[in-house]
Amino acid sequence: MNVEWPSSVVARARLHAALGEPARLAIVDRLVLGDVAPGELSRELGVPSNLLAHHVKLLEQAGVLERSRSEGDHRRTYLRLRPEALAHLAPEGAVRAPRVVFVCTHNSARSQLAAALWARRSPVPAASAGTEPARRVHPLAVAAAREHGLSLAPARTAHIDEVLRPDDLVVAVCDNAHEQLDVDRLHWSVPDPAPLGTDEAFDRAFTDLADRVDRLAPAVHGGTDD
Repeated sequence: MNVEWPSSVVARARLHAALGEPARLAIVDRLVLGDVAPGELSRELGVPSNLLAHHVKLLEQAGVLERSRSEGDHRRTYLRLRPEALAHLAPEGAVRAPRVVFVCTHNSARSQLAAALWARRSPVPAASAGTEPARRVHPLAVAAAREHGLSLAPARTAHIDEVLRPDDLVVAVCDNAHEQLDVDRLHWSVPDPAPLGTDEAFDRAFTDLADRVDRLAPAVHGGTDD
């Protein structure tokens, strides 16, 4: 007997099939924490590049991940999780850090919003910094935060050298900062809303950051592994 399954069941079966292999599940676990270039992922997981490409293709076909091009080095692409496909997936294990530091280029929008969102979501302290800090926080970032019940009023911009402490968990929330930093870090490839300069662009950045904070926060616990 031929059964015509609903499309939602077919999609879920495809998702389970895509995750039913250790390497692919490890890829997804890593992408829950942040975005990563294929070459970086190959080195981290110890999976040959040709085999990694095969697994990534299957995950793309299942709608689990997608690619984005770097806003810094346009030759680079990053793999990013599609959160709607895995709404309730949590990363395996825990990350221990006394503080989380969000970094972008100018420390005027994305990193400030991420730190404010984190403070609302997690008891682990947070800070923000920039590799080339602007003189002030972007007014539209302040407005976007206010629209969602957060305040950036006391926020000031700062250089990463002034902020970073040993054992901080660093999260680069822009491609340029990720590609410039020489410290261990996670990476969130969040498009810069400043060039567009619209309320909609800043709201999209806020929504992207909020989703990522919600995914990472449960995996980060205060203190260190020592």
